[in-house]
Amino acid sequence: MATPKILTIRRAKIGDAATLAAFNQLLAQETEGRALEKSIILRGVRNLLRDRSRGFYLLAEEDDSIVGALMVTFEWSDWRNANFWWIQSVYVRKEFRQRGVYRKLHEQVCKLAKQSKSCGIRLYVEKENLVAQKTYNRLGMNEACYKMFEANFGPAAKPFSSG
Repeated sequence: MATPKILTIRRAKIGDAATLAAFNQLLAQETEGRALEKSIILRGVRNLLRDRSRGFYLLAEEDDSIVGALMVTFEWSDWRNANFWWIQSVYVRKEFRQRGVYRKLHEQVCKLAKQSKSCGIRLYVEKENLVAQKTYNRLGMNEACYKMFEANFGPAAKPFSSG
Protein backbone atom coordinates (compact mmCIF):
# COMPACT_ATOMS: atom_id res chain seq x y z
CA MET A 1 0.00 0.00 0.00
CA ALA A 2 1.38 3.40 -1.01
CA THR A 3 2.16 5.98 1.65
CA PRO A 4 -0.47 8.74 1.52
CA LYS A 5 0.84 12.08 0.35
CA ILE A 6 0.59 14.83 2.95
CA LEU A 7 0.08 18.47 2.07
CA THR A 8 1.85 20.85 4.44
CA ILE A 9 1.86 24.64 4.61
CA ARG A 10 4.90 26.66 5.71
CA ARG A 11 6.35 30.15 5.46
CA ALA A 12 8.77 30.66 2.61
CA LYS A 13 12.51 31.13 3.20
CA ILE A 14 15.09 32.93 1.12
CA GLY A 15 16.06 29.61 -0.49
CA ASP A 16 12.56 29.43 -2.01
CA ALA A 17 12.98 32.67 -3.97
CA ALA A 18 13.65 31.07 -7.37
CA THR A 19 10.55 28.87 -7.13
CA LEU A 20 8.42 31.84 -6.05
CA ALA A 21 9.74 33.94 -8.94
CA ALA A 22 8.90 31.13 -11.38
CA PHE A 23 5.38 30.84 -9.91
CA ASN A 24 4.92 34.62 -10.28
CA GLN A 25 5.96 34.42 -13.94
CA LEU A 26 3.47 31.61 -14.56
CA LEU A 27 0.71 33.47 -12.71
CA ALA A 28 1.26 36.69 -14.69
CA GLN A 29 1.30 34.78 -17.99
CA GLU A 30 -1.78 32.75 -17.12
CA THR A 31 -3.94 35.49 -15.60
CA GLU A 32 -2.87 38.59 -17.49
CA GLY A 33 -1.10 37.28 -20.58
CA ARG A 34 2.09 39.07 -19.48
CA ALA A 35 5.66 37.89 -19.83
CA LEU A 36 7.52 39.34 -16.85
CA GLU A 37 11.29 39.68 -16.44
CA LYS A 38 12.46 36.95 -14.07
CA SER A 39 15.39 38.95 -12.65
CA ILE A 40 13.06 41.78 -11.60
CA ILE A 41 10.60 39.36 -10.02
CA LEU A 42 13.43 37.54 -8.24
CA ARG A 43 14.69 40.80 -6.72
CA GLY A 44 11.17 41.67 -5.55
CA VAL A 45 10.63 38.23 -4.04
CA ARG A 46 13.97 38.34 -2.22
CA ASN A 47 13.23 41.83 -0.88
CA LEU A 48 9.93 40.65 0.60
CA LEU A 49 11.51 37.51 2.05
CA ARG A 50 14.16 39.65 3.76
CA ASP A 51 11.74 42.31 5.06
CA ARG A 52 8.87 40.46 6.70
CA SER A 53 7.42 43.70 8.05
CA ARG A 54 5.85 44.26 4.61
CA GLY A 55 4.46 40.77 4.05
CA PHE A 56 5.33 37.13 3.49
CA TYR A 57 4.76 34.04 1.36
CA LEU A 58 3.13 30.79 2.41
CA LEU A 59 4.08 27.62 0.54
CA ALA A 60 2.09 24.46 0.04
CA GLU A 61 4.27 21.36 -0.18
CA GLU A 62 3.57 17.75 -0.97
CA ASP A 63 6.39 15.27 -0.41
CA ASP A 64 8.94 18.14 -0.16
CA SER A 65 7.84 19.53 -3.54
CA ILE A 66 6.42 23.07 -3.62
CA VAL A 67 3.00 22.86 -5.27
CA GLY A 68 1.54 26.28 -4.45
CA ALA A 69 2.22 29.71 -2.99
CA LEU A 70 0.27 32.60 -1.52
CA MET A 71 1.64 36.12 -0.99
CA VAL A 72 0.34 38.45 1.74
CA THR A 73 1.11 42.13 2.29
CA PHE A 74 0.04 44.37 5.16
CA GLU A 75 -1.87 47.63 4.93
CA TRP A 76 -2.59 49.91 7.89
CA SER A 77 -6.27 50.73 8.36
CA ASP A 78 -6.44 54.01 10.24
CA TRP A 79 -10.15 53.83 10.96
CA ARG A 80 -9.75 50.31 12.33
CA ASN A 81 -6.40 51.10 13.97
CA ALA A 82 -5.04 47.73 12.86
CA ASN A 83 -3.38 45.96 9.94
CA PHE A 84 -5.46 44.54 7.13
CA TRP A 85 -3.89 41.62 5.24
CA TRP A 86 -4.11 41.53 1.44
CA ILE A 87 -3.62 38.32 -0.51
CA GLN A 88 -1.65 39.67 -3.44
CA SER A 89 -1.30 36.45 -5.37
CA VAL A 90 -2.18 32.77 -5.17
CA TYR A 91 -0.64 30.21 -7.51
CA VAL A 92 -1.00 26.44 -7.54
CA ARG A 93 0.70 24.20 -10.08
CA LYS A 94 -1.82 22.97 -12.65
CA GLU A 95 -1.64 19.32 -11.68
CA PHE A 96 -2.47 20.19 -8.05
CA ARG A 97 -5.50 22.37 -8.68
CA GLN A 98 -8.88 21.08 -7.55
CA ARG A 99 -7.13 19.14 -4.76
CA GLY A 100 -7.79 21.51 -1.85
CA VAL A 101 -4.49 23.40 -2.04
CA TYR A 102 -6.15 26.81 -2.40
CA ARG A 103 -8.35 26.10 0.61
CA LYS A 104 -5.43 24.90 2.76
CA LEU A 105 -3.46 28.06 1.95
CA HIS A 106 -6.53 30.17 2.75
CA GLU A 107 -7.15 28.39 6.05
CA GLN A 108 -3.55 28.90 7.14
CA VAL A 109 -3.44 32.60 6.22
CA CYS A 110 -6.72 33.20 8.10
CA LYS A 111 -5.34 31.42 11.15
CA LEU A 112 -2.15 33.51 11.07
CA ALA A 113 -4.09 36.73 10.50
CA LYS A 114 -6.29 36.09 13.52
CA GLN A 115 -3.27 35.23 15.68
CA SER A 116 -1.55 38.46 14.65
CA LYS A 117 -4.60 40.59 15.52
CA SER A 118 -5.17 41.56 11.90
CA CYS A 119 -8.54 43.24 11.42
CA GLY A 120 -9.18 41.21 8.27
CA ILE A 121 -7.96 39.63 5.07
CA ARG A 122 -8.85 40.27 1.43
CA LEU A 123 -8.21 39.09 -2.12
CA TYR A 124 -9.59 41.00 -5.08
CA VAL A 125 -9.26 40.59 -8.82
CA GLU A 126 -10.13 43.64 -10.89
CA LYS A 127 -13.38 43.26 -12.82
CA GLU A 128 -11.72 44.83 -15.87
CA ASN A 129 -9.05 42.11 -15.98
CA LEU A 130 -11.07 39.71 -18.12
CA VAL A 131 -8.13 37.34 -18.68
CA ALA A 132 -7.67 36.92 -14.91
CA GLN A 133 -11.43 36.53 -14.39
CA LYS A 134 -11.55 33.79 -17.04
CA THR A 135 -8.53 32.03 -15.52
CA TYR A 136 -9.84 32.21 -11.97
CA ASN A 137 -13.29 31.06 -13.09
CA ARG A 138 -11.64 28.10 -14.83
CA LEU A 139 -9.95 27.29 -11.50
CA GLY A 140 -13.30 27.39 -9.74
CA MET A 141 -12.66 30.82 -8.20
CA ASN A 142 -15.90 32.62 -9.05
CA GLU A 143 -17.68 35.41 -7.13
CA ALA A 144 -18.71 33.01 -4.35
CA CYS A 145 -15.13 31.88 -3.98
CA TYR A 146 -13.87 35.48 -3.70
CA LYS A 147 -16.12 35.89 -0.69
CA MET A 148 -14.25 32.99 0.89
CA PHE A 149 -11.09 35.05 0.49
CA GLU A 150 -12.55 38.05 2.35
CA ALA A 151 -13.04 38.02 6.09
CA ASN A 152 -13.14 40.58 8.87
CA PHE A 153 -11.99 39.63 12.35
CA GLY A 154 -12.79 40.77 15.87
CA PRO A 155 -13.86 44.10 17.32
CA ALA A 156 -11.21 46.05 15.38
CA ALA A 157 -13.03 45.07 12.18
CA LYS A 158 -16.28 46.76 13.15
CA PRO A 159 -16.79 50.17 11.59
CA PHE A 160 -17.07 53.10 13.95
CA SER A 161 -20.50 54.44 14.82
CA SER A 162 -21.34 58.10 14.80
CA GLY A 163 -23.34 58.00 18.06
